[in-house]
Amino acid sequence: MKRLRRENRRQVVYDLLLFFALGVFIAAMGPDPFKDPAGFGMVTVPRWALAAVAVLVGRPYPLAALVLLLPLGPWRFSEGFATVDLSWLLPRRNVKILPLLPTSPFIAWYAYLTGRRMARGWPALVAFCVIALVGVVVVLSKGGDLALWVSMVTAVVGTYVVPHLFGVLRRKLLQQRRQARTSAEAQARLRERARIAREMHDSLGHDLALIAVRAAGLELAPGLAPAQVRAAGELRLAAADATERLRQIIGLLREDSDAAPLAPVGEDVPELVRRAADSGMRISLDLGPGPVPGLAAAVVQEGLTNAAKHAPGAAVTVSVAPHLVRVRNGPPRSRPTARTGGLGLAGLRERVRLAGGTLTAGPSGDGFELTVTLPREGEEDPR
Repeated sequence: MKRLRRENRRQVVYDLLLFFALGVFIAAMGPDPFKDPAGFGMVTVPRWALAAVAVLVGRPYPLAALVLLLPLGPWRFSEGFATVDLSWLLPRRNVKILPLLPTSPFIAWYAYLTGRRMARGWPALVAFCVIALVGVVVVLSKGGDLALWVSMVTAVVGTYVVPHLFGVLRRKLLQQRRQARTSAEAQARLRERARIAREMHDSLGHDLALIAVRAAGLELAPGLAPAQVRAAGELRLAAADATERLRQIIGLLREDSDAAPLAPVGEDVPELVRRAADSGMRISLDLGPGPVPGLAAAVVQEGLTNAAKHAPGAAVTVSVAPHLVRVRNGPPRSRPTARTGGLGLAGLRERVRLAGGTLTAGPSGDGFELTVTLPREGEEDPR
């Protein structure tokens, strides 16, 4: 009984209007209440009751409404959507194609709802077999003329089968739309997760590398007791281990993710260089005239992070021009503690590629050099 309740006033008004319209058409099909009140009471009133039950159950159970409206189906074969001359095939000339009654649109509507709302197909198949059986009985009761068979088949197909198939098609299209929306939302979540993972890797990895640089500076500072030197070394190793664990954890988040461009890191190049210098890195900045590229901060951050991890104590030179960013470090002054195989450089390479630039990274003399070249305004992407 709970399913028969309407969820809101709009549904109640809609079903009342539907019953009113159906009742008007049913009255038009029956005897005149003024000329034949007895016939009206025997034919139209029971049909009204049947229509009321059909409308009541039609919203949650459209197939039940379709079966209840079977007595009001297109079984008269007197009026049709078209009349054709089949005298070359049948004895009768005027054959009704797709017979119609005033109630046919309502029956077609419930047939459509059956396909639209019912995911299982076998109940509808059983109901259509019953409908076809009713049509066969009607034709046989009228004499079984071949023209009646043509009218009955077109009536069943046009009033029941075709609207049902439209409903099934509509349900499939809505399912595909929901699946596409769900997939798009999942992809958006994955992209956001990958974006957060990249930002965590870049920012936290950079900060951990600076901590390791500070710890390395403490190890070499004069006047410290052996215990303090040992503590500084343990701090440096702990920072390196934390960086490695961060790389592994972030790698899980970044796996199979696209490399969408990131938002700016939130710091400009001079600020990054200042923080690195404050941490003990020997660093110089060559900031050329003109605008600073949007990727410059990300490139400098990645270069300084790698220099701190893989070349501790090395002198670092940062050069920034409108279309060129270069980070070069000399040989390390102490043994590196970081492992190779990080994800920052791979992500940066993809970001540079999406921006239309090129990235080169590799040994340069006795050190290492990271160079990013960006296209000039108006240049076409060579891809």
